[in-house]
Amino acid sequence: MSNLRLPMDGPIFQVRYRVIYGDTDAGSVVYNANYLRFFEIGRTEMMRAWAMPYQEIEKQGFILTVTETYLRYKAPARYDDLLGISVCLAELKKVSCRFHYRITRTAGEKEQLLVKGFTNHACVNRQGRLTPLPPIIRERIAGIRDGKKEKKSAGCH
Repeated sequence: MSNLRLPMDGPIFQVRYRVIYGDTDAGSVVYNANYLRFFEIGRTEMMRAWAMPYQEIEKQGFILTVTETYLRYKAPARYDDLLGISVCLAELKKVSCRFHYRITRTAGEKEQLLVKGFTNHACVNRQGRLTPLPPIIRERIAGIRDGKKEKKSAGCH
């Protein structure tokens, strides 16, 4: 799976994140599971800016639960690095959606790819049963993929 293609087609949302000490392990590098948190930061901010906040989805009685993740580590991030988290909607189906990510380190004018990956999400109701994405939620998410949004960035977290 290490050669898995993860195209960043369509509009790309970007967030900046400064690595805090609590993100690192005893080796002074970002602990591997924290990259999933970084993915979530990017996805959450993209949904808030371009579709609808997750809180609104939950108010309607639905959850976009994570069903699958993939991360490919290329280089480590360290304390105080300024990271770029890029996310795009890669796929939208009847009951699920998939997001692709790239995390880079910015040093001056140069960017280095640190991690790439994806998350798959399924729509479930409050009882935990798989359910089709409701029309309003599907429309808002589809708006991202349809290219209705221009490239946008969010500030540092």
